[in-house]
Amino acid sequence: MSFSRIVLFLRWALFACLIGYGGILQAAELGVVAFAQLPREAKATIELIKQGGPFPYEKDGSVFGNYEKQLPKRQRGYYREYTVKTPHARNRGAKRIVTGGRSPSYRYYYTEDHYRSFREVIN
Repeated sequence: MSFSRIVLFLRWALFACLIGYGGILQAAELGVVAFAQLPREAKATIELIKQGGPFPYEKDGSVFGNYEKQLPKRQRGYYREYTVKTPHARNRGAKRIVTGGRSPSYRYYYTEDHYRSFREVIN
């Protein structure tokens, strides 16, 4: 293998590592929001989740794939998504609660920008 190919390979490998490492950092840099600071509709959604429903939207409780890689990497099925009602919206809107783990010890994550950013909900 020529020297230039080795250098090219090492640059590619470094770039790949940096991209992967960036995703880990991004997930580790989640903000937090106190439950009391959530909008009333988000609080109501979390209460419905704790009760096991009934949920107003068909997609509520479906697997959240974390394709945006904004949350810590977990196996498929770890995350579930629920719609937060948005007043005056004609559709489901952009706000969601995503749960991680299993009931009753869920971790709750709130997004108000349709998965571009998340904050972990704390008590």
